[in-house]
Amino acid sequence: QVQLVESGGGLVQAGGSLRLSCTASGRTFSSYSMGWFRQAPGKEREFVNAIRWSDGSTHYAASVQGRFIISRDNAKNAVYLQMYTLQPEDTAVYYCAADADVGKLLDKMPDYWGQGTQVTVSS
Repeated sequence: QVQLVESGGGLVQAGGSLRLSCTASGRTFSSYSMGWFRQAPGKEREFVNAIRWSDGSTHYAASVQGRFIISRDNAKNAVYLQMYTLQPEDTAVYYCAADADVGKLLDKMPDYWGQGTQVTVSS
C-alpha cells in the first residue's frame, strides 16, 4: 500500500505561480512512477503529468506543457508540481497518484490516489 498526501493548494491570481507537494508513505517510493491529475467541476479527471521511477523521464499533457514542471525527491518520498502562468482554466482539484507502471498513469488508472488539493485561479 502507498498513502499519498497532497499539500500546497490555494487561491492565486491569473499569471501567478504555485507549487504542490505530495508526500508518500508505505512501500518503496522510489519504485513507483508518480503523476498529477486534476478535475474541474463538471468535468472528467484529466492527466496532467507523470515522472517515471526508473529514469526520471517525464510526460506532460499538452495543456500544461511549458507551464508546469513535475519533479521528485526520493530521499524525501515526495513529488512536486510547480505551476507557472496559471490561468482560470487551471482551477481544479489536483490529485497525486502512484503506480509501479507509468503506463497506468498515462491511462488514468493508477493504483494509488491522494485525497486531492484545491487550486483556484482568479481572473
